Amino acid sequence: MKEVLRVTNVVKHFPLGTGLGDRLRGKKGQSVHAVDGVTFSLYENETLGLVGESGSGKTTLGRAVLMLDRPTSGDVIFEGDSISKMKGERLRQIRKKMQIVFQNPNSSLDPRARVKDIILEPLRAFKEFDKRYQNEALLKVLKSVNIPEDSLMKFPHEFSGGQRQRIAIARALILNPRLIVLDEPTSALDSSIQAQILNLLRRLQSELNLSYLFITHNVGVVKYMADRIAVMYSGKVVELGKTRDLLQRPLHPYTIALISAVPQLDPEKKAEEVPLAGEIPSAVNPPKGCRFNPRCPHAEGICREEEPALRAVGPGRLSACHFAERFLDAPPQSSTTGKGDAS
Repeated sequence: MKEVLRVTNVVKHFPLGTGLGDRLRGKKGQSVHAVDGVTFSLYENETLGLVGESGSGKTTLGRAVLMLDRPTSGDVIFEGDSISKMKGERLRQIRKKMQIVFQNPNSSLDPRARVKDIILEPLRAFKEFDKRYQNEALLKVLKSVNIPEDSLMKFPHEFSGGQRQRIAIARALILNPRLIVLDEPTSALDSSIQAQILNLLRRLQSELNLSYLFITHNVGVVKYMADRIAVMYSGKVVELGKTRDLLQRPLHPYTIALISAVPQLDPEKKAEEVPLAGEIPSAVNPPKGCRFNPRCPHAEGICREEEPALRAVGPGRLSACHFAERFLDAPPQSSTTGKGDAS
């Protein structure tokens, strides 16, 4: 498979301000460790699901991939080009191929702009596409997301939430991108509308050969959409693997707890819930050793002293747990499969 995106040891820290007294004493300011050394690859026509609790760093990582928030360190390589230090027109041209769909279309669409202007905005920003091309591209993308042509002169408030998200998707597609970051694209929608949008995204991926970085906290959604899953906790990827393998036999205690909390339609197949005490740790002062150790029921002395590396544990499986091998022989969580049907 052709590699579209490679993220190598990406770090994103946000510095906090210091008071006058601290500056006079030469005290350095603290930082929010939003993303702390993340590495993964994304391939052509693949969906990589990025899942974790709120505050785990998922959205910040997605923005860092697109250079909306430049990484503090590390490298982002898109189609063979390192873009972490890229600036100006060169980066601007790369951005044609990298787009994002935000969580809430109510806030991501300009309420004062008509649908036609919202969708065409990316094309017009480059000032290199004539009106004939713009009109042809507009009609093509409207058809692809099932928005009728007579909607072009309407405003966002005249549409339902699902229709507004279709408009946001059309805007992301208008430049024919190779990669789309989907940041919780269905979490603001009703369940029935979620299924329609997910099915639309899968169809578009198949037709246009797109690669998705799909950010979500919903294990059920990522099960349906993703070929592989990366689980994030406190700014780090703690487990990565193929969707079916990871959901059936997780190899990190946090992933086990995350999956056990998912409601099961069949009460006979309900996995035993693994309760998690406490909350995700401070991003300013992360705990020593494994960042999950204060909440982990399996933590031992080494977990509180030594940070585990994300390492291979079986074919195609990566886990950042000192004792990941213990979970290899555990019974499957459920009869979970990979990509299925949305309903």
